[in-house]
Amino acid sequence: MKDVLREEFDIIKQRIRDKPEGSYVAYLTTDDKKTALNKICEKVGEEATETILSAKDGVKDDIIYESADLIFHTLVLLAYCGVEYDEVMDEFDRRRKK
Repeated sequence: MKDVLREEFDIIKQRIRDKPEGSYVAYLTTDDKKTALNKICEKVGEEATETILSAKDGVKDDIIYESADLIFHTLVLLAYCGVEYDEVMDEFDRRRKK
């Protein structure tokens, strides 16, 4: 099975590194470290709020859409902070074994 999240994470890391023109990830991460981190954190918070509101509204398509936005911005945050995808997956494994 294809790991779409891993592929997305790798693309995000590349865009943080290369900062291609017109890239949304490059836009989020181009400023100085503090400003970029604040911008990313604000987006994660915004998307979390939108996901919660969608869940409360009970519209499945909206929940899916907003959840994808939340996961995407969380991946940007992880990559920007130097956290690897496998480190998060390892944490899930550790939690399952408890």
